[in-house]
Amino acid sequence: MRTPRLRTVHPVLWAGWAALAAGAVLCVIGWYGISGERYAERQLPYLASCTIPGAALIIAASVLLTHGRTTVAAARVDELYGLLVDAEPADADASGPAVTAPLAVSGDLLMVPGGTLWHRADCPLVAGKAEAVPVDAKLLASGELGPCPICEPAEETD
Repeated sequence: MRTPRLRTVHPVLWAGWAALAAGAVLCVIGWYGISGERYAERQLPYLASCTIPGAALIIAASVLLTHGRTTVAAARVDELYGLLVDAEPADADASGPAVTAPLAVSGDLLMVPGGTLWHRADCPLVAGKAEAVPVDAKLLASGELGPCPICEPAEETD
């Protein structure tokens, strides 16, 4: 069973949100300063010192937020891949292919009503399910049910 790990926010995301907030504040200050001046030559200092840097910070924030989200997504994919690789047996020989025991070895075949697969009785997909019933020979002969890819029951096990 996998234990939940605490999700942490990536530092690039924090930097992106901080840059977005700072850029928005600068743009508001620049707008307020420009709106109070009548002549263009008195508006230029507000434009140069607040509005343009604020817009640049907003653009930088969008880049940081986009990069941070892709980094977080890549970390999640790496974590899932690590879990997948860890699922392999630990005692596998490095010299040859890993031979694993079958998941299910029972000779009894079961199906779930309305399902499309038939399973061995000890298959993890039907084990413990009260609605699992023995396979109907007519459904098996007609080809309406396929073998389960997890437990891989043999067709001659009827």
